[in-house]
This record gives sequence, C-alpha cells and structure tokens, in this order.
Amino acid sequence: MAKTLVIIPTYNEMDNLPRMLDRLDTTGLELDVLIVDDGSPDGTGQWVKDQTAKRKNLHLIQREGKQGLGSAYVRGFRYAIENGYEFVFEMDADFSHDPEYLPQFLREIEANDLVIGSRYINGVNVVNWPMSRLLLSYFANVYARWATGMPIQDATAGFKCYRVAALKTLDLSKIRSSGYGFQIELKYKLWKKGFRIKEIPIIFRDRTAGTSKMSGGIIKEALFLLIRLRFFGGSA
Repeated sequence: MAKTLVIIPTYNEMDNLPRMLDRLDTTGLELDVLIVDDGSPDGTGQWVKDQTAKRKNLHLIQREGKQGLGSAYVRGFRYAIENGYEFVFEMDADFSHDPEYLPQFLREIEANDLVIGSRYINGVNVVNWPMSRLLLSYFANVYARWATGMPIQDATAGFKCYRVAALKTLDLSKIRSSGYGFQIELKYKLWKKGFRIKEIPIIFRDRTAGTSKMSGGIIKEALFLLIRLRFFGGSA
C-alpha cells in the first residue's frame, strides 16, 4: 500500500479523538495519523503525546494557541512532503467524516490527484445540521461555483484525499485562508493547474460531542476570498 497520512487538526477534541483513533485502527488500512493540535486547554495534545509511545503510526505537532484550520493543514502537508508520503487525507476528529469511506478514497485516488468527499454530488446528504447552517453551506457552494467556475458541487468540503505530488506544485507559503476559504482555495488552485479531481458521495453527520469551530469570521473570510478569485483569479 502507498504510504498514506491522515491529518487531523484538533482543538479541544478529547471527547472525540480517542474514539476516532480506535476507529481508524479498525479500517484494516496501513495509515499514519498526524495530529496538529493548537494548544488544546482540555489536554488533547498531551494525551496524543502520551499515546505516541504506544501507537507507532501516530505523530503529533503541537502549536501554541489557535492558529486556524488552514495553517494546521498546511503544516501537515509540509510534514507529508518532508516524510515521503504519497497520499494525504484531510479529516475531522468529530466523526462528521466517517472512516468507513477511506478505502473508497484510496481506490479513487489511484486515477486522480484530489478526491473530495461530497455532501452535494447526489442530492443533499447532511444529517443533524440545523436548516440555517445547511442552507448557508448549500448556497455558499452555489456561489463558489459561480465565482470560480469550478465544476465542483461541494467546494467547501473538508473530507479529502490528495496526491502529494500535486501538493508539491503549490506554493504553500502563499495560502493564508482558513475554514471554508481554505477548502475552496486549495481546490481552486489544483483545478486551475489542470489536476484530476473527482467527487465521491458521502453522508456527512454533524458532531455529537465537542463544540463546532464555525464562526462568523470564517464565513466572511470565505466570502472575500471568492470575490478575489472572481475578479483576480489565480493571483488571489
């Protein structure tokens, strides 16, 4: 099996992360897991540090304070490049991204450069979101398609598998966005470069433990990013 890394950013995920790591162990896949923890006050980072002595496939990057989802993934991408991984996943700790889909991602990435776990490729497959958030997400994606021209139904999706060779072509130092904006920006840059992108349907379930990291600032950032992409294209 190709050398594969799962990146999971964390901030106060002790209610979820231990169960997620156990669940990843049951997939039957040879996966390394990198936790990028932003100084979680609930002790998530220290717990992971203790676990690395028992789990040889578990790795930790500890950062001081909340630095954002986008920078956490960029740090993880650099780790993947530096350590010779072929494929790398973006994945949440809260079970909204179900590990049962990982084998399908790995089958599809063999013929692609980016595989997206899409909530909207076959209708709307979101469970337990309030209607206000569902409508926000759905119409954000409608707007993203209009603004960027990307033929992607779920531009804000955060459950993805990349071919590391594609990530190597990006100037990661220029990626500043986080949250929704980060997810759109990475897809846009790879699409503009002509990489092969495929969406596969997933069922997205809202977290049942812990607290959401969504904020008004993340939404505003994504809106301004789309405006820049619309009018300035790849220079954004």
